Amino acid sequence: MHLRCALLTLTFLLASVLPAHSATSLMLDWYPNPNHATLNAAKTQGFFADQGLEVDLQVPADPNDPLKLVAAGKVDFAVSYQPTVLQARAEGLPVVAVGALVQHPLSCVLYRKDQGITSPADFKGKRIGYSVEPLYRVLFETVAGHAGLTPEDYETVRVGFNLTQPLLSGKIAGSAGAFRNYEAVQAELEGFDVGVFAFEEYGVPDFYELVLIANAKTVSEAPEKVAGLINALKQGTEWTLEHPKRSREAFFASYPDSANELNRRAFEATLPFFKGSPAQTRQRWEALETFMRDKGLLNNPVDLDTLVWQPE
Repeated sequence: MHLRCALLTLTFLLASVLPAHSATSLMLDWYPNPNHATLNAAKTQGFFADQGLEVDLQVPADPNDPLKLVAAGKVDFAVSYQPTVLQARAEGLPVVAVGALVQHPLSCVLYRKDQGITSPADFKGKRIGYSVEPLYRVLFETVAGHAGLTPEDYETVRVGFNLTQPLLSGKIAGSAGAFRNYEAVQAELEGFDVGVFAFEEYGVPDFYELVLIANAKTVSEAPEKVAGLINALKQGTEWTLEHPKRSREAFFASYPDSANELNRRAFEATLPFFKGSPAQTRQRWEALETFMRDKGLLNNPVDLDTLVWQPE
């Protein structure tokens, strides 16, 4: 009896000292891919658990779902895109950017080197495919304008997310919105020599390709959860950069279907873009917000003071 009482007392004391694991949902932006390696590292290496978080990494049924579900309070956190988050806030959705997952644009303008293209000016008289309307059409127009072209100098056509095959088959001369760590690698694996024009080098502000968002209510009512998540992601990022091979193998162990040559090369191509995450600055948000308003991509100004969360 005394032993049982002692064990119960010890259990109570441990429960009061050790942090209880808080169930936390985090929805990815797309199916699992190397862009999510640092989140997987935070989970598999116990960094989330060290912060008292039991994180469930969820895959969306539709890539439009994550932001909507965070805004509705149905999931705690989600991976989203910086321009999309600005548009959501301009429309009044209660989402807050709590950290950056990928520090720079992965999306770019992809082209075939065997088509005589050496600068964006060479797109004159050609057809360009783009993914999302109007964002990537406007981003391409900015790149082309930086090279002295006007929209009358080329034709744009929306191809959705089928960005590789129209380029490789010669139906389009460039793909705006292709990822330099994925579609470019895919084209190379198919035997094509391709190049990229980085948006941030041709008049577009350097933006975060992927960010983590939370509902404003979560940020105000559970700040310790937000801080814990970001602390764990910071550790996951540092561990991935210090042990890239181990991080890659941990990712493939978590998602065996992704263990192929495309994702192996994509993982290597993505690594440099993790450096500095999850830090984010108000200045970079302000630069993109100003750009998007100037280009007609935002209908209303965004209160950046309440959009951009910073650790204390």
